Amino acid sequence: MVQKRWIRGAVLTGVLALPILTAGCGLFSQETSRSIDPPQVEIKDGAEGAETGQAGVQGQETLTVYLEDRNGYLAPISIPTTLGTNEAAAQKALEMMVENGTYANQLPEDFRAVLPQGTQINSYTYDKEQKLAKVDFSEPFTNYNPQDERTIVEAITWTLTAMTGIEQVEIWHEGAKLQEMPMDSFPLDEPLTRTIGINIEAADGISYSQSTPVTLYFSAQTLNDEQYYVPVTRLVARSDNPAEAALQQLISGPLNRKELTSVILPDVVVKNIVHEGDVVTVDLEDEFYEEGQKLPAEMLQALVLSVTENSDATTVQIKLNGQTNVVDDDDKSYTEPVGRPHHVNAIKS
Repeated sequence: MVQKRWIRGAVLTGVLALPILTAGCGLFSQETSRSIDPPQVEIKDGAEGAETGQAGVQGQETLTVYLEDRNGYLAPISIPTTLGTNEAAAQKALEMMVENGTYANQLPEDFRAVLPQGTQINSYTYDKEQKLAKVDFSEPFTNYNPQDERTIVEAITWTLTAMTGIEQVEIWHEGAKLQEMPMDSFPLDEPLTRTIGINIEAADGISYSQSTPVTLYFSAQTLNDEQYYVPVTRLVARSDNPAEAALQQLISGPLNRKELTSVILPDVVVKNIVHEGDVVTVDLEDEFYEEGQKLPAEMLQALVLSVTENSDATTVQIKLNGQTNVVDDDDKSYTEPVGRPHHVNAIKS
């Protein structure tokens, strides 16, 4: 049921299939730069964590919000801000996403807030048992163009579920739970989760009813030549192993090669993927790799992000040509399993 809901939403927006292209040779793309936080185990936002959505004391925090880039893609942007005593981190993150809102001057260039101008958060509540965030928006929330509807839903859902402890989202409007979005009828009859996807696209010849969604992380560039990650949910042939399917698609690269860049070039081969407990072990092979060679941090981070996004594992063990002594060009060791970065894309405002 849940799996079909996001496909239903995708059909409503008329997603077009695009051809898969391949390019280049060798192991890694060298077109990305190091502007992304190093891998780390997830941490909680605020002194009491994002489960409560509260900061126990006033202080500096980093919030991840999903904004639209100049190419129309949603991307997670990490923004430092100050939370007041008992101020809800989740509510403030949503307030940052209001077009021309109070925090507009904190947003980086080339990125647009997607919530309609004038929108306010009437209330925000969190159900810890259900891991459910409920947000009640004010009247201006419904003043948007129909073509922006799915983008708005994705931005809200992915921003809130980026916080530890939140897995589901309900959208309310002026005290009433919405059953669907008002302009283009995106279904809201069940709580929203990341299964709705983000920046949805379909591989060539894929049928919605016979597909598996996988979320991949590619690289994009601002007008100031700052690199950042863009998550893309791609519909691919049905698979019983989404993590492996995601890696294969990551290697295939972006469908839109004009705006997005591969972080792994197509000569790398996925030898094996093993999921045990909270760890996914990814065994890669590449004939051009020389032992001791430092690997691009962007490639390894994209791999960790993509694997953990498509499995319930919290950490990834990377092996290359059978070896685990993997080190990136920031001298970060991947000898032991690593967790996904909690905040990515620290773009300058």
